[in-house]
Amino acid sequence: MFYDIYKNKKVFLTGHTGFKGSWLALWLTMLGADVCGYSLAPNTKPSMFKELNIEEKISKSVIGDILDVNLLEQTMIDFQPDIVFHLAAQPLVRLSYSEPVLTYQTNVIGTLNVFEAARKCKSVKAFVNVTTDKCYENKEVERGYREDEPMGGYDMYSSSKGCVEIMSSSYRRSFLQDDGTYAMATARAGNVIGGGDWALDRLIPDCVVAINKGEKIEIRNPVAVRPWQHVLEPLSGYLLLGQKLLEYGKKYAEGFNFGPDEKNVLRVADVAQKVVDFYGKGEVIVQKRDNLHEAGLLMLNIEKAKKVLGWKPTLTADDAIKNTVEWYKHFYDDNTDMYKFTLSQIEQYSEKIIWD
Repeated sequence: MFYDIYKNKKVFLTGHTGFKGSWLALWLTMLGADVCGYSLAPNTKPSMFKELNIEEKISKSVIGDILDVNLLEQTMIDFQPDIVFHLAAQPLVRLSYSEPVLTYQTNVIGTLNVFEAARKCKSVKAFVNVTTDKCYENKEVERGYREDEPMGGYDMYSSSKGCVEIMSSSYRRSFLQDDGTYAMATARAGNVIGGGDWALDRLIPDCVVAINKGEKIEIRNPVAVRPWQHVLEPLSGYLLLGQKLLEYGKKYAEGFNFGPDEKNVLRVADVAQKVVDFYGKGEVIVQKRDNLHEAGLLMLNIEKAKKVLGWKPTLTADDAIKNTVEWYKHFYDDNTDMYKFTLSQIEQYSEKIIWD
C-alpha cells in the first residue's frame, strides 16, 4: 500500500497518545515507518495508547505539549523527520465551552508552533495537518460542504479549527512557496468511530460504557445527522495524502475532505440503535437536552478526494459500526491480545481497499 512510500521514512506524529493518533502510529509501523510520537499523556482511562503498549511499538515517544516551543522544536530537530502528521488538538466540542482559552491555545497557537518547528527542521518535506469537518461555517444545508466553502464555527472548538484552516492557507502562502520548504496540506474528516476511543461526550464510547455498566444509553440529540466513518477511513486518506506530498510536493498542498458517501450519513439515534443491535444488548433512551449548541446537520462533499487523490470510502456505515463494536466486545469480554486484534483490523481493512 502507498507504494512503500513510508518504508524507512521518519515520521513525526503529534497526538500519538490519542485515539486516532494511536491507530495511525500502529499503521505507520506496519508500513515500515520510523515513528516519533509527541503528545500529552493519555487523558482517558482506559486509553488505547496504554492498553496496547504503543510506546514500545514505535521508535520514540515523547510526552510533551505543542505549546512548549523549546521541547517541540528540539524533539523534531533531533529526530529529523521526512514528514509530519499533526493530530494533536483539543478535539471536544462540549469541552470547548468550559475551556475556550485552552481550546484556542492548543488548536491555533499549538498548530502554529508545529508549523514553525517543521520550518526550522530542514529534513521535513511534507506536512499533513489534520483539522475537522466542523471547520466549515455550518448552515445545516442538505448537501456536503466543499473544500472551497467559507470557514466558521458556532462553538469554540469548531471556530478554532476554522481558524486553523485559514491560518494554514496564510502560512502556506507566506512561508512555504520556495523550493526548499515543505509541502503542507490540510485534512478534514467527519465523525470518526472505532475501537479504543474513551473520550467524554462521544456517542459510541458513551454507548459502550453504558452497555458494560448495565445502564441505559442516553442520547441528547437523536435526529442530528453526522458523517460517521470508521477511524481507518480518514487515516487511509491522511496516508494517501502524505504519499502524494512526498512524491509530488506542493501540487497536493491543499485542503481535502475525507468522509463517507451520503448514503452512509446517519442520525445519532440510528447509530446508537445499531450499536445495541451489534452488541446484542442495551437500551437507548432520549435525555433532556442542555442549552449548549450542537449542529443538527453536517455533511462533507468528498468529490475532490475522489478525483484528485483517487481516494474513496471502503466501508459502509454498518461495517464501521460493526467493526467498532467487535473491538470493544473483545476488549471487555475476552482475553484477546488487543494489539494483535487491532493489527488484524488494519490488515483486513487494507485488503478491502479498492481505489482509482
